[in-house]
Amino acid sequence: MMGFIWFWLVAVMIVAYVVLDGFDLGVGVLHLFLVRTEADRRVTLASIGPVWDGNEVWLLAGGGTLYFAFPLLYASAFSGFYLPLMIVLWLLVLRGISVELRNHIDVGVWRALLDGVFGLSSALLAVFFGAALANVLRGVPLQADGYFFLPLWTNWETGPHPGILDWYTVIGGIVALVALTLHGALWLTIKTSGELADRARRIVGPVCIQLAVLTVISLGATIHVRPASLDNYFNYPFTVVVPVGVVASLAGIWLFNRNAQPVKAFLSSCLYLFFMLAGACWGLYPTLLPASTGVERDITMAKAISGPHTLAVGLVWWAFGMTLAVGYVVFVYTRFRGKVDLTSTSH
Repeated sequence: MMGFIWFWLVAVMIVAYVVLDGFDLGVGVLHLFLVRTEADRRVTLASIGPVWDGNEVWLLAGGGTLYFAFPLLYASAFSGFYLPLMIVLWLLVLRGISVELRNHIDVGVWRALLDGVFGLSSALLAVFFGAALANVLRGVPLQADGYFFLPLWTNWETGPHPGILDWYTVIGGIVALVALTLHGALWLTIKTSGELADRARRIVGPVCIQLAVLTVISLGATIHVRPASLDNYFNYPFTVVVPVGVVASLAGIWLFNRNAQPVKAFLSSCLYLFFMLAGACWGLYPTLLPASTGVERDITMAKAISGPHTLAVGLVWWAFGMTLAVGYVVFVYTRFRGKVDLTSTSH
């Protein structure tokens, strides 16, 4: 029972990170091509300014939870994925620096450089996060001792000894990039006004269609690479609510955006991300990290879970910490609600 609880607590924290930090990654991607003037850039940055660094706390909290709930998984994944994790850390650092420093020097070249760093690092983070999830779904070459090594790429094929990047993980990265770009565009329709909000609203429809097509492609690719991901859905037919939720949320994004209901469209995007990630987790359960070298080497909950005393004590502290985190999120999003207005002293 404790394994089931902690599996889904970790999943919830990952979903919270993707939903909350996903829109400011999307805003960063849009910073590359949607904004046209310095005023537009200031508005887009101000729309995420109060929340972007707080959103990343969920990534740290998820990693910490993984550490004490499933230490074997933490040890294997963080050693095998060492190269992409270092890349992700550097991208997070560069993204934070670009946001914080662009206005410190009033020089156009300086701002243009940091705007480019902000947009490019945001796009690459989205791609790497999507590719990371695809690596987990596909499986990694786990050895008998529970460790593995992945080069950046090999022959671009899935198989017993794949690389970090192959045709399947590239699809995952593209899906994440498009989904988070859409998420960011919907955030801008809520937080901005005027021509910028109109441009953001106009790109939602085409991007939503692209995302729907990519979702179908990624589903077919996942079934091809890992047919066992459907087992839980066949064994528990009521979980068909997950793919139905994906379809319904995409339809909601399209319809609510067309009817100029940005908040509902954004919430539909949140639901899309939730159902996609929950569906991926359900396709894995109770496996935590599949092995491409043989199912007997899979890291499962039974192999990776901590002792009962650790989990019981951790549940108490997790509940306390998450209460503080949720309270902070509610306070910040309530405090800075409404549209960005750079012509006044208010948000």
